[in-house]
Amino acid sequence: MTRPTVLVYHGDPRYAELVRVPKGRAVLRAAATPSEAAEAVGEAEILYAWKFPPQLYAKAERLKWLQAMGAGVDWAIVPELPPGVILTRAPGVFGLWMAEYVIGWCSWVTQRVETYREAQRQRRWLDHVLPDRLLGKTLAIVGLGDIGRDVARAARAFGMRVLGVSRRGRLVREAERVYPVGQMARALRQADFVVILLPLTQETHGIIGADAFAAMKPTAWLVNIARGAVVNEAALLGALEQRRIAGAILDVFATEPLPPHHPLWRMDNVVITPHISGPSTPEEITPVFNDNLARYLAGRPLRHVVDRKQGY
Repeated sequence: MTRPTVLVYHGDPRYAELVRVPKGRAVLRAAATPSEAAEAVGEAEILYAWKFPPQLYAKAERLKWLQAMGAGVDWAIVPELPPGVILTRAPGVFGLWMAEYVIGWCSWVTQRVETYREAQRQRRWLDHVLPDRLLGKTLAIVGLGDIGRDVARAARAFGMRVLGVSRRGRLVREAERVYPVGQMARALRQADFVVILLPLTQETHGIIGADAFAAMKPTAWLVNIARGAVVNEAALLGALEQRRIAGAILDVFATEPLPPHHPLWRMDNVVITPHISGPSTPEEITPVFNDNLARYLAGRPLRHVVDRKQGY
């Protein structure tokens, strides 16, 4: 019986080093560049990758399964990926990272960190300006999947009121109330912080636009840790420039890296981080692949299969 070939595509060699192939059951190959991948992909039955070059799928005649090195799979759902290829994702890895990011930056706002740091630089004793608290603030989470629920649990631990927005508005125990996407404005109107966690699909592209910003309080902050294209960038720039919202914490952008000339860089009510709210590490993601690999080789159903029509 021919052993399947597993191709690991990533610039970090640790992803391949941590793959556990049962002895004699598969052939492991690694590629760090598109040219290396082009030489190996024709043999691959299994692909463990991040942002695999779509033009190479035409050579992947044996490919049956693609395991994405992350929770988001918008990069993988491309016309070039053959329809019969099973696509799986890696959930359950990023939630705690992203919860800390959200709580940390919301605290940055309420604790007036920038104000006190500036006072320090000026050697001013600013005791008449007091911090605020997260306690009692309302956090609206748009996209209440597994990561969203992790964020919700962390927020509730600080006494925040949590509202959710999801596709169907199904109630979950982590949120006081969950609204369907069609009623998103009702959640936004109440929120002090709005966290975006929607997957990027045809339906969600640009969904956070002028109507969403018009619904938000002028004192509210937007936190986008999903995908940049979920937010209408022109509408966001307008809302920030005209102070229709207080500010934005942005970890993701339609174009990454964010170009040096982009107007977001110069805004004093914007925080920019370089897509690090949920960092991918081989030590955390590869066990998800190893579990699925053992299942695949045993002929058992794979976990975390993506519905390519829905996009997640």
